[in-house]
Amino acid sequence: MARLADALLQALKDHGAREIFGLPGDFVLPFFKAVEESGILPHFTLSHEPAVGFAADAAARYHLGLGVAVVTYGAGAFNLVNATAGAYAERSPVVVVSGAPGAGERASGFLLHHQARSVDSQLAVFREITCDQAVLTNPATAPLEIARVLQSARERSLPVYIEFPRDMVAVEVEKVPVLPRRPADADALNECVDEILDRLSAARMPAIVVDVEVRRFGIEAGVAGLARKLGIPVVTTFMGRGLLSADPDVVSGTYLGAAGHPDVTKLIDDADALLLLGVILSDTNFALSKRKLDPRRTIHAFDRAVHIGHHSYPNLGLDDLVNALVERTKPIVAGGRNRLQPVTNYPRGLKADDAPIRPSDIATAINDLFDRHGPMPMTSDIGDCLFTAMEIENTSLAAPGYYAGMGFGVPGGVGVAAATGRRPLVLVGDGAFQMTGWELGNCRRYGLDPIVVLFNNASWEMLRAFQPESKFNDLSDWNFAAIVPSLGGHGTRVTTRRALANALEDAYQRRGQFSLIEVMLPHGAISDTLSRFVSGFKAVREGSVRK
Repeated sequence: MARLADALLQALKDHGAREIFGLPGDFVLPFFKAVEESGILPHFTLSHEPAVGFAADAAARYHLGLGVAVVTYGAGAFNLVNATAGAYAERSPVVVVSGAPGAGERASGFLLHHQARSVDSQLAVFREITCDQAVLTNPATAPLEIARVLQSARERSLPVYIEFPRDMVAVEVEKVPVLPRRPADADALNECVDEILDRLSAARMPAIVVDVEVRRFGIEAGVAGLARKLGIPVVTTFMGRGLLSADPDVVSGTYLGAAGHPDVTKLIDDADALLLLGVILSDTNFALSKRKLDPRRTIHAFDRAVHIGHHSYPNLGLDDLVNALVERTKPIVAGGRNRLQPVTNYPRGLKADDAPIRPSDIATAINDLFDRHGPMPMTSDIGDCLFTAMEIENTSLAAPGYYAGMGFGVPGGVGVAAATGRRPLVLVGDGAFQMTGWELGNCRRYGLDPIVVLFNNASWEMLRAFQPESKFNDLSDWNFAAIVPSLGGHGTRVTTRRALANALEDAYQRRGQFSLIEVMLPHGAISDTLSRFVSGFKAVREGSVRK
């Protein structure tokens, strides 16, 4: 027997959680006390609940376990809704643990502080953005409820919700079991693998497209091995950028449709058989495709199901499928089909002169830095900083490429640093930095020293790219570099390519405090990738309007 709080913490650890991110509040104070006293999992407190969610999300993406976000009831949990929605959209297994009123408070007859429409309004909201939920009101059933919810998070790689009334923290319960993984039906799996291999072998120009679930289920090495056996090129989606970074011989590039590298686009648009592994069929991934995905030439494995043309195989995990394909696939023979080749060349050799900086110069300078010192894990916010990341050599990257919610980059970087012990490189725009950049002030407390590259054009420049006539895209110049020392970091503002290259090298050499490089960009300066994306998007939109 153990306290329910300790049983939950041990269960989180047993299911793959490595740390907790949170923000205390009155309804969750007893649980926070248990977190601190038990020492079962390290904990990191941040300054605002959205950042707690983003940090937990990024941590889960990097260490392939569970991200954990602990907040108080109502005013805390509702602040976490957007970050949880993003994690749901992008298949990240974040466990939301919310403190809640106790039984006596619920029965008091009073409206409770932090309560919205009803005591259960919060649960109703989180049902929409999590795949499983539990309210821990019964000591006898709580262990199995926790086990079920955590099993759901791991099997589906989606957020879950646990509501923890504050009067339940110290009740005695049994240990939380780790429920066995649901096995795939062997006959269905074998039939599915046969059908896939038959289609791929009959195709003249097959290709593999990978997206986030490949990373979530830890099968990047398996996919790389499969591609080598088949001799079929692999392309990542925009959302899946950074996948298979350890296997550069396998990845041809990132598919961006009309905005991407022409050779990568041709690989996918001309393919007569596409194996989509863990791919989210979103507009950010495929809106600029010249050809709509044809189910007759598409094999789509996603969310524990495989769809081959008009055939469906339910309850097949992506990891089971890939492992079976690797086992059953015979290596290509000499002289056989082998189309594996990287086709994307990333810019290098920044001209370190006194010319003004453009976003693509930032990508070139970072590629040069990585060539000197090796790649760093990366997080990025949404906006041109993420499009610029597409011009950086393929390395591990966490970013909200589909949900596209602003504010992810900096707290995501803090989460990666806390969870992995590695030093991340963070790309963020000035608009997103105004939202969550201040979380860098927590780095000193935990000994974290990320490098942050801030794209400052005093503008929501990506929005301006789509609607240049609007003045509401203008922002003030806050001079973030000057504010940084008060947060415990080192700030540098740069305006030339020479200064940018020097600042990146200096930041890499500086340890023990975070570094922020504020890159001043001219109005209207956007990356080459975003320029192509905007042109392609407008062309697609105008074509739809004409139809």
